[in-house]
Amino acid sequence: MALRDILPGKLGFGAAPLGNMFRDIPEQEALATVEAAWTDGIRYFDNAPFYGAGLAEIRMGEALAGKPRDEYVISTKVGRIILDEVEDVSARDLGEKGDVFKHGRPNTIVNDYSEDATLRSIADSLKRLKTDRIEIAFVHDVAQDFFGDTWLAMFESARKGAFKVLDRLRDEGVIKAWGLGVNRVEPIELLLALDEPRPDGFLLAGRYTLLDHDRALQRVMPMVAERGLGIVVGGPYSSGALVGGPNFEYAPAPPAILAKVERIKAIADRYGISMKAAGLQFSLANPAVAAVIPGASRPSRIAEDRAALQEVIPGAFWRELRDANLVSRDAPLPLAD
Repeated sequence: MALRDILPGKLGFGAAPLGNMFRDIPEQEALATVEAAWTDGIRYFDNAPFYGAGLAEIRMGEALAGKPRDEYVISTKVGRIILDEVEDVSARDLGEKGDVFKHGRPNTIVNDYSEDATLRSIADSLKRLKTDRIEIAFVHDVAQDFFGDTWLAMFESARKGAFKVLDRLRDEGVIKAWGLGVNRVEPIELLLALDEPRPDGFLLAGRYTLLDHDRALQRVMPMVAERGLGIVVGGPYSSGALVGGPNFEYAPAPPAILAKVERIKAIADRYGISMKAAGLQFSLANPAVAAVIPGASRPSRIAEDRAALQEVIPGAFWRELRDANLVSRDAPLPLAD
């Protein structure tokens, strides 16, 4: 089943912040954020064992424990096993994500994309999430930002292990869909070029945003749309850079990105438009995009995201961005007028 047929709305909840991403989030604040999402009507929740070494799944499981299970959709990831033993968090090699989850649990994280590890990962996630099933499984981070020059070997390991077992679980009805959950375009290109297996969609973080969309636009969005699969856009605010935060790609934003944000914001301010609205509505304008999942670590952020989706943006704003070469000329824009 194509990803877009499973998701219950255009706005989902990205649970990475529940794993203490960038800061130590109090338990009650984390649970209240999930509750705010539920109250808002959000019914799609994305997670991963990697987020805080299981912390995000544990918290989400707690927050959703009393909710009717048939009313919401969960996606989580495979490719990492979380062990009971602990490790030195500062010594972890997390590729480009470095210190992102240094406030998470100290449990040992093992990269493993084999068939056995995939099945174990799902079983462990079900326990942490306090549920009997997940609807969508994404193979997590088989890409350059984590594995550098060895990423193709990791992809090959996933092709022989995780891809095959997830294809089978989907065909058996254990899960409804599977795909890749990555921060790079190339693994999606590679998977789409294979005859087998048959993914149902993708979670692409940070690569189809107002600040960075050229490569995805050329290389994967047309193929995904053509096959009717669907992409979930993660990190639509580019790790916060788009909305005034200091980070881009989970690290301090470079001067060129900050300058681009400033130029977009100057135009947005003239039209009285919020940067959140511009970011979310840009991503959703592409026909390949099935949903956006901004991460939220405070309850108030949920209302901001919903308001951003509903904000009316004049077509002139988008045309001005295009004329200023701040968005690609080929990018579909939400031109309502």
